[in-house]
Amino acid sequence: MAKVKITETVLRDAHQSLIATRMTTEEMLPMLGLLDQVGFHSLECWGGATFDSCIRFLNEDPWERLRTIRKACPNTKLQMLFRGQNMLGYRHYADDVVEYFVQKSIENGIDILRIFDALNDIRNLETSIKAAKKYHGHVQGVISYTTGPVFTLDYYANYAKQLEETGADSICIKDMAGLLTPYGTYFLVKKLKEAVHIPIQLHSHYTSGLASMVMLKGIEAGVDIIDTAMSPLALGTSHPATESMVAALQNTPYDTGLDLVKLTEIRDYVETLREKYLASGLLNPKMLEVDSKTLLYQVPGGMLSNLVSQLKDAGKLDQLTDVLNEVPRVRKDSGYPPLVTPTSQIVGTQAVLNIITGERYKMVSNEFKGVVRGSYGKTPVEISPEFRNQIIGDEEAIYCRPADLLKPELEQIREEMKEFLEQEEDVLTYAQFGQVAVKFFEKRRDAKYGIDSANVDIAEKVHPV
Repeated sequence: MAKVKITETVLRDAHQSLIATRMTTEEMLPMLGLLDQVGFHSLECWGGATFDSCIRFLNEDPWERLRTIRKACPNTKLQMLFRGQNMLGYRHYADDVVEYFVQKSIENGIDILRIFDALNDIRNLETSIKAAKKYHGHVQGVISYTTGPVFTLDYYANYAKQLEETGADSICIKDMAGLLTPYGTYFLVKKLKEAVHIPIQLHSHYTSGLASMVMLKGIEAGVDIIDTAMSPLALGTSHPATESMVAALQNTPYDTGLDLVKLTEIRDYVETLREKYLASGLLNPKMLEVDSKTLLYQVPGGMLSNLVSQLKDAGKLDQLTDVLNEVPRVRKDSGYPPLVTPTSQIVGTQAVLNIITGERYKMVSNEFKGVVRGSYGKTPVEISPEFRNQIIGDEEAIYCRPADLLKPELEQIREEMKEFLEQEEDVLTYAQFGQVAVKFFEKRRDAKYGIDSANVDIAEKVHPV
């Protein structure tokens, strides 16, 4: 038994989960010095959707945000979430781009890279893990947690061993959907502790209402680090409350040693942000509720809302139960992909198509074809040749690591966007977000030269978006 360490998520996953990643750097500044004094294991502050949100909605440079946080928090490790071969974008990138992104992330202040793959395909993590080791970052290999007949304790133990052997310095059990149960967590952590010799971190969203109990049983089983969020931006689709977990562990062998008085000072500031978000409508009170359907249908909360939205648009909301029953069938057909971004949306959309067309796989999305073809990597269970043939016909299936089919692309990307280049990191912003990045670069240039882009729309005409 040893004291439990805490990763604070208020700067990234808490506001990504509750207000679609809309917290600004300006709003973060007043609490950064306080956060740095607490003694957290790390501050999760970058990656995930922060990058996209900064340039798409907030007109902020995500690299500048990282540098600002690094300067204000010299005593605490900074952590990011990284989608393996997808980096922070929505497709697989060539190895030279992935390596360069890892290099620049570490140079700009990231200490810990939490690296995951939606299919738990270790091949999609190899390049980013090697790059992080090369540039002296801490690699946290991720187990994307899900449920289903193939996802046994042995499955997770074997994957944990692969992560350790590939170079992970620690392992994160990432329960994005809030599907972990307290005793299920206890046995899972015990199994992983037998399988690997590196620290284990536990990440679970409060969606189903179980996450605090999940944390406690995980700690009793030997978890080294837990993810929490400052209480005003905790619970609901976010995480267990930091102050509550610290209090729960006080005067026990797991005592975090963190100061509740200091935490309360931060809490009071975050409360002002919460009130502001509620008043503006950015924080929907429904996001703070427990959604027990997550456990009933084993469907993440975000995926459930997507299904409802698609059925509403089609005027078929009365068929929601049929769709929820179809999801596990589609998932079985397509090799049991974990239901996380992007596979949750892909499987969900296909289930909707199967139900509203009245015939299974009469209409198939390109993304679903991609999963079946192997464009995203190897699924946890092999897809039957008959089903693959039904979905992709004569198209060639992909059995290798998908990125092996990609040529180096860094220099071509640099050439494409050179007119906007103000810092080397801009190449990577453009690589992932294309025309969204161009719009951001144009606004930045206009601001630099005092041009009112609302009245002078030349940039838009030259570079149509």
